[in-house]
Amino acid sequence: MKGIVLSGGSATRLRPCTKVTSKQLLPVYNRPMIYYPLNTLIKAGIKDILIIVSPEQAGHYLNLLGSGKEMGVKFTYEIQDKPEGLAQAFLIGQNFIDEDSVCMILGDNIFEDDFSEDIKNFESGAKVFAKEVSDPKRFGVVEFDENKKAISIEEKPQNPKSNYCVTGLYVYDNKVVDIARNLKPSPRGELEITDVNKIYLEKGELDVAMVSGAWVDAGTFDSLLEAQILAKNKLQDKMVI
Repeated sequence: MKGIVLSGGSATRLRPCTKVTSKQLLPVYNRPMIYYPLNTLIKAGIKDILIIVSPEQAGHYLNLLGSGKEMGVKFTYEIQDKPEGLAQAFLIGQNFIDEDSVCMILGDNIFEDDFSEDIKNFESGAKVFAKEVSDPKRFGVVEFDENKKAISIEEKPQNPKSNYCVTGLYVYDNKVVDIARNLKPSPRGELEITDVNKIYLEKGELDVAMVSGAWVDAGTFDSLLEAQILAKNKLQDKMVI
């Protein structure tokens, strides 16, 4: 199992704080934001991690994280010249992934839950993690039947079929590289991760687990403040880095 942390983008919603640095390098309580998604991967035993960054901030990540040796892992870096959808990560990282499965986490997603067993026990197909939210229109929304089995996924729907969104942690077998390679850009001009998940769902190979603890997508000032409080009050004893 390889790991990917997707930390590209320009984070315009957090200007001026992100005018001279990456969102994922901003402090969240006593650590840079990226430490929290890295912690999720490292706790699950993933030792080989690709960090995808924007060209302007590559040197900052290298200065902060280095080779990964101090954390007992190996970091590889790739540049995302232009953010064109989350699924683009599997094209940027295809040589890194090689013939392995891959767990990708977004660099601004902070979880209270420990997903180590879900990741370690993964065998094939795809596994994503859903959380009930008050504003599902902002996310990929998953619809369940009466047996809590996923039956549809839509990206940022105007009329959501549920309040459950797919969070920024994804586990895929090696087929994800070919799936991403054959995706067509959405009307937004992006390779949508929701389209990847739909393909696995249509094949009957998508497992959707529930997130029980807190989850923060720290892309706004309000959610960044929420992340600070979560990190201070609930995450300090769960960090291995």
